[in-house]
Amino acid sequence: MFHPRLNGSHYEIGYKMGSFLKKKAIDFDAIIHLDAFQQEFGSQSQEMLKEFFPEVCDEIRGLTEALGYSYEKLTSWLLCMGCCYDPKGCTTFCFIHDQQVYYGRNNDLPPFLKKNSQSVFYRLDNGTAFLGNTSSMIHLEEGINAHGLVVAMEFIMPTMIKPGINSVFIVRYLLEKCRTVAEAIVALQKLPIASACNIILVDVTGAMVVAECDPNRMIMRAPAVGDDFLVSTNHFVSDEMRALNSNQIYSSEQRYQSVVHALKNSDYSNAILHTQAILRGEVGFVCQYDPSLNFETIWSSVFDLSSMKVYRAEGDPSRVAFKEDRRAAQLFEI
Repeated sequence: MFHPRLNGSHYEIGYKMGSFLKKKAIDFDAIIHLDAFQQEFGSQSQEMLKEFFPEVCDEIRGLTEALGYSYEKLTSWLLCMGCCYDPKGCTTFCFIHDQQVYYGRNNDLPPFLKKNSQSVFYRLDNGTAFLGNTSSMIHLEEGINAHGLVVAMEFIMPTMIKPGINSVFIVRYLLEKCRTVAEAIVALQKLPIASACNIILVDVTGAMVVAECDPNRMIMRAPAVGDDFLVSTNHFVSDEMRALNSNQIYSSEQRYQSVVHALKNSDYSNAILHTQAILRGEVGFVCQYDPSLNFETIWSSVFDLSSMKVYRAEGDPSRVAFKEDRRAAQLFEI
């Protein structure tokens, strides 16, 4: 996993990243293959990305100019991720324990993506500083910003795909633009959603919600009465959205129930260790995929929002130790 620190304008950051990738001599034409639908979807979605998030378009422009690569092709490829490509099978949850706020996530993907995944520290000239994790570039699967807002996504098998903003760009947008869950909800409701997804929001005050989304509707799922936690995997849970579940992937329901049980019923004193135990699968099936699936947890994250600390296992957490990310201390000094 790479750990870049990026600062400057969006264009400057993109150019730095592109210069780094150019030195690695990556053949993007060997990676990027868009069929006719993806080309059309990507082209139309680019216009919406430019309208709602022009700053990130500047970043992509810087990257492609440093690479000497097509802006249109790379942007279409990035916009197809999370809705037109192979599914992700992640598990995310947040909870309050002893009046402290915590977040945990397993990011589950084909193992070939592990090598080039990144945990990126962004300090923009104009914008909120944040720490985000991605299996790609520029957009993010999860992150935490300098205001103590956490945003993450979950892939849902789509029944409909429309030109719009995909879930991984939504994560990046909300981290960069918002301070609280309340602000993020307002911002999210203004975006054109490209495909089915769950967007998980939690902030340092303990406010938390899962936005269950598809291109035509959005439901905010709050904790059940009496609960102080939320869990999200790769299916919709709310009564309003459940009928849109076309196919639950990678034991999504089983993972969901394992974490709900662990947060509702387990007796524990150390929330960080308990979160790590959940992610390792010690309290039920969470990451114990059959090797024949060619699918595994490629990183796990634990955020202690109240103490502003970040821990990460860069690989399957049942085999790799969690380590504190010291960059988080710099993030919250801003």
